[in-house]
Amino acid sequence: MKKHLLYIVLFFCFTQLHSQEDGVVAFKLPVRNSLRFNKYAINPTFSFVREQNKYISFSNNRQWVQFDDAPQTYLFSYSGRFRENMGIGVGVFQQNYGVLTTFGGLVNFAYNAALDRDSNLTFGMNLGFYKSGINEGNVVTNFPDPALNNIPSNSLITINPGINYGTTFLDFGVSLNNLAAYNLTTSKIIEENPEQSIQAHVMYTGYIDMRGFLDESKFSSLVRSEFKKNQTVVSGIMMLTVPKGIWGQVGYNSLYGISAGIGLNISTQIAIEYNYEKAIGNLSNFGNSHDFTLAYKFKNRYRYDYSGDDDEAALIITEKKRNRVAAKRKTTNQPKVDRNAIAEEKAKAKIVAAEKVKAKAAARAKLVAEAKAKREAKIQTVSQAIEEKSQEKLATTEAIKADQEAQIKLAEGARIKKEQEARAKLEEAARVKAEEEAQIKLAETQAKLLEVERVKAEQVEAARVKEEQETQAKLIEIERVKAEQVAKAKQVEAAKIKAEQETQAKLAEAARVKEEQETQAKLVEAERVKAEQEAQAKLAEAARLKEEQETQAKLVEAARVKAEQEAQAKLVEIARVKEESEAKQKIDTLELDGVLVSTARDREALAMESLTKLMSNSKIEQQDLLLRLSEKVANKQQDLQNLKEENDLSEKGIFQAPKAFKSVTAENAALESLKVEIDDAIKSQNEKVQELEDLYNERLKKIRNKKDSLNISYLKKIEKLKIEQSQTVQSKENLMSTLDEIKVATEIERKRRIKRAAYDNEQDRYLKDRATLERIKKFTDISETPLTKEDFDNGEELSNIQIVKDIKHVESGYYLVVAVHSDVNKRDEFLTKTVSAGQANVNFFYDVNTSKYYIYYDKFNNINEAKTALESKGSKPYNSKMSMVKIEN
Repeated sequence: MKKHLLYIVLFFCFTQLHSQEDGVVAFKLPVRNSLRFNKYAINPTFSFVREQNKYISFSNNRQWVQFDDAPQTYLFSYSGRFRENMGIGVGVFQQNYGVLTTFGGLVNFAYNAALDRDSNLTFGMNLGFYKSGINEGNVVTNFPDPALNNIPSNSLITINPGINYGTTFLDFGVSLNNLAAYNLTTSKIIEENPEQSIQAHVMYTGYIDMRGFLDESKFSSLVRSEFKKNQTVVSGIMMLTVPKGIWGQVGYNSLYGISAGIGLNISTQIAIEYNYEKAIGNLSNFGNSHDFTLAYKFKNRYRYDYSGDDDEAALIITEKKRNRVAAKRKTTNQPKVDRNAIAEEKAKAKIVAAEKVKAKAAARAKLVAEAKAKREAKIQTVSQAIEEKSQEKLATTEAIKADQEAQIKLAEGARIKKEQEARAKLEEAARVKAEEEAQIKLAETQAKLLEVERVKAEQVEAARVKEEQETQAKLIEIERVKAEQVAKAKQVEAAKIKAEQETQAKLAEAARVKEEQETQAKLVEAERVKAEQEAQAKLAEAARLKEEQETQAKLVEAARVKAEQEAQAKLVEIARVKEESEAKQKIDTLELDGVLVSTARDREALAMESLTKLMSNSKIEQQDLLLRLSEKVANKQQDLQNLKEENDLSEKGIFQAPKAFKSVTAENAALESLKVEIDDAIKSQNEKVQELEDLYNERLKKIRNKKDSLNISYLKKIEKLKIEQSQTVQSKENLMSTLDEIKVATEIERKRRIKRAAYDNEQDRYLKDRATLERIKKFTDISETPLTKEDFDNGEELSNIQIVKDIKHVESGYYLVVAVHSDVNKRDEFLTKTVSAGQANVNFFYDVNTSKYYIYYDKFNNINEAKTALESKGSKPYNSKMSMVKIEN
């Protein structure tokens, strides 16, 4: 019963329970992780927006499955696109929250109004009716619970309106979740509804234009925010749908966590989808959630004008595509725009306009020719008249001739002007015609896109053939270069000798410097070892003297205790004889723990009293030994802290003066001696406790009164001593456990110091590595026989992108690594074979943290460029295990 009540509390805190009316559950369906099915529950307009099919689907959501009776939701719905401008959805759901159950239905309607060719305005409404209350079949209790009996069943109606404005690729919308919720049972409107909110969303829908598997894939993303009274929830989800019949999606919700899902079309009509959600933040302890959906898609007999171009295949059971007839659209206030008809009409209008321009140009040319012929005929007539009357008008001949020349010049100027205007008009007509021809050519270009794609494929194939030919040419060139190298062997040999001499000089200088450093280091180390040995000898001598003194003191103390015990025994014997002689008839008594006991008859009581006093002294000794052990553990802890601080400062480049020398051997010897003393003291005290318990049992057998007050008193002492001994043993074990942990941590810090010392010689190792690489590149010839990938040992294979940090002498970036080796000989062998295979740019870097060499020959500053190069690495034999490594300095 407690388990069910726990889930009711969880549900009240994190989900939909109404806080003022018992058993009233706010309406909310958990369909937040899918952009494929049941979208109308997210926003009521989504039964139409970007939809083109009708679906029947069954979904099951299981939240926080690691708990018993975790929240579950079952949803059966029929929804989708029903008309050119209409979307409808009908759903039946049941939600279980422990002993609480909600059952009801949801009705959706969405209507779209086309604003213009590329924009739409969609209105939607969700109307829900459901009943919530206690599911008595899930109540497991052995007695009536009044808390459950007081929770009534309720019937409710809720309204969720929404609106969406869509463009070619984007959608913007708002919905009012639980705008009004009416309780039919109490006939009241629910106030202070925790799930009442304003939800805003932005959705993008686009397509991928590329070759291969992802060609014409659909990409959808939805970002939305829910503004509640006391909380704002931000979420986002992205989905990629491949035309082959598979899709995947990822999402994030600031309240519920991250999600991922995948779906596929089993056939063209049957599909399945699974989504996984991992809780984060305040709900991270509640575990994971799962969504399962099985859907059936109805075939469309029509192709809608809005969002009707998607076509998906089946991944498992495929079938041939069938042509769909255009849908009979319902007439709206604005006439439907036929894009193809408009384009055809525009083309025809342009052709008619070009013909008109051409006809006008021909008419103008004809008029110009006629005017020119008339002008020439007129000039000829005038000339003939002048010749006939030349005898009669000699006096006016020169004047007429001048006048005629002026008239001819004016006529010629007018003619030239008209010809220029006609030519300009012809050129304008030609320009218009050229533009029309360009439009026609553009249409032809669009029609030839498929042909271009085919040509591209042929070009790719030709490029591959060309690459093979270039490879052959390179091999021939390598042979030619090799021949030239043989011809120039003497010059190269002279250069090699000079380079070797310079390299040898550098190496000799580096070796001399290193030898001096090593000699200096050896002298310092010898001084340190000598000082440590002398200090150890002094400490060992001091420990030996102290141990002898402690042994002598123990012997003296033992002799003193033995003498006291003997003297005490003699005194007891004398007293006993004296008492027996003075009063044989009397029974002497002694008061122990407030009880009078007989000294003659109750010897067990006297022995227990004496033994108790000895155990009190042993207890003090044990506590003193434990205190000494605790001090030594504290000293070890302080030494560890000092060593760790020294290492940390050294890694930061800060020098710290060394601490005073301590002999570890002497400390360990003293610690082992102290542990033995503690074990002996514990063992001795345990034996005394057992002896006291034996005396108690013997006395208990002799006396008749089993409830004797003295026996009860010693029984309590024995129990107390046992508890104290167990506490002492536990304290000793805790100190030893802490000491072991300190030893492990100290060893780790010592290794850090040793590794740091090795790191100081990094510059020497770097110089040697560079010299080795230069030598391999200079003296390695191209292999006459082609090498295969079996000839190369790539070493360790890296599965994912690996990140290494703090690499000296190397820039940050993305490196395409072809081999990883820890052994220097294997590294050099791989480098030699790579150079002989024709790769002269090979290089490597060293990671001092892992002691590994990473061999590469290409580096990029951008991860996309590196991925592209990795995907097109080719079939070179040394590239068989190529991977990407990112250096962060």
